[in-house]
Amino acid sequence: MQSNETPGAKAKHESFRDRDDPLPKRLAHMAMHGLDSVYGAFSTVGDKPVHDPGRFPWTQRLEDNWTVMREELDDILQHREALPSFHDIAEDASTISQDDNWKTFFLYGYGVKAEENCARCPRTTELIEQVPGMTTAFFSILSPGKHIPPHRGPYKGVLRYHLGLKVPEPVEQCRIRVGDRIEHWEEGESMVFDDTYNHEVRNETDGERAILFLDVKRPMQQPMAALNDLVMGLLPYTPVVQNARENQKQWSERLEHAEDQQPA
Repeated sequence: MQSNETPGAKAKHESFRDRDDPLPKRLAHMAMHGLDSVYGAFSTVGDKPVHDPGRFPWTQRLEDNWTVMREELDDILQHREALPSFHDIAEDASTISQDDNWKTFFLYGYGVKAEENCARCPRTTELIEQVPGMTTAFFSILSPGKHIPPHRGPYKGVLRYHLGLKVPEPVEQCRIRVGDRIEHWEEGESMVFDDTYNHEVRNETDGERAILFLDVKRPMQQPMAALNDLVMGLLPYTPVVQNARENQKQWSERLEHAEDQQPA
């Protein structure tokens, strides 16, 4: 399906994050996007907005076990108010979301394991740890009516994976646009896309949408695969990721307190 956006509107959306970020962060984003064309050329799965999940054998195991993950998600959702919003963990996400209608439950962030959260979801953790090149994993939960405006991810060295766990009806009204492609989630079905393409999300239903959200290393030929490994290995030591890790620890303590207060 073709997008109705004009080229000027697309350019405006693509610069949405850059307008609000301080100069050092903008320069970092520019440097990372400078690798886009090279990474795309060396990608063994091509360079396009949306990919066929069938090209990634590990997706089948996740689909086969989606109800296992849904059960653990349902337990977490009993304490929804104690869950952080995305910008509570990743502070730069405040450029695209500032309300409490995009909740998260992190398991991994840039290769760093959230031990307390993983202990609460042992079966989900076991499944995601078998995904080759998995770097980030969390449950992403959107409230009814939530809109995530157009934006771009900062780094083409990963591909994004979504697995529908809780998808409200009508499913066509709960959707994501990536480039000029519009997709919607289905429970138990996979979606793989490149988040460096301009994309946005809309939940125009009366229900809550929840997915398993992963970033996985993009399959690439050498020497770019080695460069990608190096970059991904350094990211956990950056201030952005270290701050997110500290934020996650504080929210894990809040969730633990909420569970302690639940009647037996």
